[in-house]
Amino acid sequence: MIVFTRLIISLTTLVLLNGCDQQDAPPLDQQLYVWQRQWTPAHEAALRDSRADFSTLRVLALQAFPQAGWHRARIDPALLKNDGRPLIAVVRLDGQLPSLDQQEVTKQIQQVISDWQSQGLSIAGLEIDHDAGVARLTAYRDFLMHLRAALPASVQLSITALPAWLDSAELTALLSTVDSSVLQVHAVSDPRRGLFDPDQARQWAKAWSRITEKPFYLALPAYGVALLPGDGGTPIVESEIRIERDGKRQELLADPQQLSRLATQLRLDPPRHLAGLIWFRMPLANDRRAWSLTTLRAVALGDSLQSRLTLKLAAHEGLYDISIANEGNLDSAWPERLTLAVQACDGADALAGYALQQGPDLLTFTRLRDGRIAAGGQRAIGWARCEKIDQGASNVHP
Repeated sequence: MIVFTRLIISLTTLVLLNGCDQQDAPPLDQQLYVWQRQWTPAHEAALRDSRADFSTLRVLALQAFPQAGWHRARIDPALLKNDGRPLIAVVRLDGQLPSLDQQEVTKQIQQVISDWQSQGLSIAGLEIDHDAGVARLTAYRDFLMHLRAALPASVQLSITALPAWLDSAELTALLSTVDSSVLQVHAVSDPRRGLFDPDQARQWAKAWSRITEKPFYLALPAYGVALLPGDGGTPIVESEIRIERDGKRQELLADPQQLSRLATQLRLDPPRHLAGLIWFRMPLANDRRAWSLTTLRAVALGDSLQSRLTLKLAAHEGLYDISIANEGNLDSAWPERLTLAVQACDGADALAGYALQQGPDLLTFTRLRDGRIAAGGQRAIGWARCEKIDQGASNVHP
């Protein structure tokens, strides 16, 4: 009886301890970068549809380039004010700047903060995005100390950080000047090697957790880029804005399945001080190189991912509009081929991106180039004028 009682006490204590451990490890926060220099009407829907699942907005506010100088993002303050989520202004200082003029940079930042506040925006924090070389981290720390002293006490200061800094003896002192850091683990090396390596990202996160004693976040990719031929063999990276240049584009896209597995691992076994994940970038409806918000939300929440392509026919007096819909939560490549069982067709054609082969009882649409159908989206493939299209006998070949 005594042994049984001790066993019950031990099990009860274990349950209580496990409960404490779970309370000490809150779920990872999910945030978004809003990274457009020119806001459009599409921002309204993107903000509305992301509000329930992403706690904080980190909004591009100001950029400085070596030759081009200062550029402000043209935000919509009314949309941000109505959104109501905590707002962090991000200032991008190009890593190729020869030096940081403390007085000038601080003046520019103070002006942005003042202008945003005058438009009714409450700024919770400021993030400095500066890819400083390791040899310049001491100077960068001095700048951050100067900036911190000039900021309102209510504004938290954070920085975007690079894994290359991990080997620097200056890193601890640098991190002591800010309230938190954002470790960028995507597109940090030669983009020809891919945008993201989940195993490397996790190793970097663990190494960072051993150095910092303050909260840190991981910046994760939810986007793609294209590589264009450049002079001297070095590729040119095309992202949000199209570059008018000849040559074949090599498309690179972060894999939602990879990111979903990493996010799950981090939720189950988070490195010390990891406070959350920040996704780059909030997708707009016309953003051709970002995941759809449906896919991004599913990855962030840990939902099972699945594409589900279905054939859609819209008929009117014998004329069929032929489309493919993605009814899953995972963005999908255009299907390689569609075969439609038909009767008595007197005309048909494919739309851009597909070629048509027409037989007496079969239409075959074959993909000519790559493309994506967003989760929840639809893509027109072609049209046909037929007496009948048997949807049940038609097939989509991924």
